[in-house]
Amino acid sequence: MRHLRARRTAAVAAALAITLTAAAAAPAWAANPPGVASVGSADFTKDGKRVLVPALAACAVDDAPTGSSEPVVASGVRFGAGSSSCVREVVDPAGGITRTRSEAVGRDFELSALVAAGGPRLRVGSWRISCSATDRGTDSAWELGGMSGFADLPAQLPANYAHEVKSRSGVVLAVVTFSEVVLPDPNDGSMSVSLARFRFTPESHLSGEVVLGAAACSPTP
Repeated sequence: MRHLRARRTAAVAAALAITLTAAAAAPAWAANPPGVASVGSADFTKDGKRVLVPALAACAVDDAPTGSSEPVVASGVRFGAGSSSCVREVVDPAGGITRTRSEAVGRDFELSALVAAGGPRLRVGSWRISCSATDRGTDSAWELGGMSGFADLPAQLPANYAHEVKSRSGVVLAVVTFSEVVLPDPNDGSMSVSLARFRFTPESHLSGEVVLGAAACSPTP
C-alpha cells in the first residue's frame, strides 16, 4: 500500500511516504542492502571532460552509521554541506527483531551545467530523504524546499514523476525524475529511492547524470 502526500509553500515543498509490505516469511535474499543513504553524486561529461563527484556523506547500517560532507563545487554542479545517519534499533530482544532507518539531509544544491545550452539554473535549497525498514516491510519518505528553475511543477509530485527541463527555445535538455523508486524483481520488500535524478539529453551537449539524495533499505530479519 502506498501513501503519497505533497504540499507547496512559498517556493516548492513536497513530501512522500511509501510503504511496502513484505511477504510473511523473510526473503532468502535481498536486492538492496540493509540500509544505506548519501547526499548525492554526479557523473557526467561536460566539454569533453568527465565531472565526477562520488557519493557524498555515505552511511550504511552495521558499517558506517554516520556520514558528513562539506560543500563540494565541481564544473556545472554544487552540493552544499550534508549529513547522513544509518542506524539499527532492537525492538524485541527476545525475538531478535530490529528496525532500521537510513536518512540523508542536505542543502544548497545547484546545477548550472545547462546554462550554456540556454537552460535554467536549477536550485534546491533544502531536502531530506529516508528509507526505513521493519520485519514487515520498508518505507521511504522525502521532502524538499527552496526550489527554483523548475518551471511548471505540479502541486502534487507523485513517485517517479518525470519533469522536462527546457531551454529558452523549448528544447528538452534534461529529464528530472523526482522520487525515483526502484523495486526489485521479484519483489522481496526492499526498495531504493532517489530524491531527484537528473538525466541529460544529447541536445544539452552533456552526457551522464546527477543524483540528489539517495537511500535504500531491506526488510529486517
